[in-house]
Amino acid sequence: MTPKPPTQQVADLFHRTPVLDMPSIERSVPDRSRRSLFRDLEVLGYLSSYTHTGRYYTLASVPAFDADGLWCYQSIGFSRDGTLKATVKRLVETAEEGRTHRELQLRLGVRVHNPLFDLVEHKQLGRETVAREFVYLAAQRARAEAQLEKRRAGVVAGATARPPALEVEVLVEVIHGARVPVPDAAEVAARLAARGVHAPIPEVAAVLSRHGLGKKTGRSRSTRSRR
Repeated sequence: MTPKPPTQQVADLFHRTPVLDMPSIERSVPDRSRRSLFRDLEVLGYLSSYTHTGRYYTLASVPAFDADGLWCYQSIGFSRDGTLKATVKRLVETAEEGRTHRELQLRLGVRVHNPLFDLVEHKQLGRETVAREFVYLAAQRARAEAQLEKRRAGVVAGATARPPALEVEVLVEVIHGARVPVPDAAEVAARLAARGVHAPIPEVAAVLSRHGLGKKTGRSRSTRSRR
């Protein structure tokens, strides 16, 4: 039997295991140098993880990105933007009220202080203080002013900049747990109950829907229709 081309061997690896680090790839294709394996990945089209210092890889065709352009596999995070810095920039720019450091860290599951510092330092993002908390905004002035106005209006209306406790619990359970596939509202509610957190299924479904997470179950659809 004629051996498969190296690029096809690499592709087959990712068909079996969607996320791999370079040592795992090297062990599976031992006759290929690391430089050659990176060339194979470039031919196939790949993404590096924005978590774990970028040491994990997947093919660009593999992730089913959520509404925020994120995908997790066993706690390893990938973004359609590739890098953490590019992802942070996009999430800030597209948010109607900008984003705080805490909101970004909660959503991404990693520390974001350094990319935020660099983006502000190089004027790729703006920053303002609202209710004693830094809010990061788009660099484009008109967009930033609109974001800031919405954020301040929410504070004046009594909205808290801190995500509701249940929302935090649901996101931590789903995103930081990074189970594949993402569990539905009933399963998340059951897992939270096991930790002593009371979480009504309709409310959990609403959180999953807002963040583009979870299975499209009958419960979640009915919840979404009532919003």
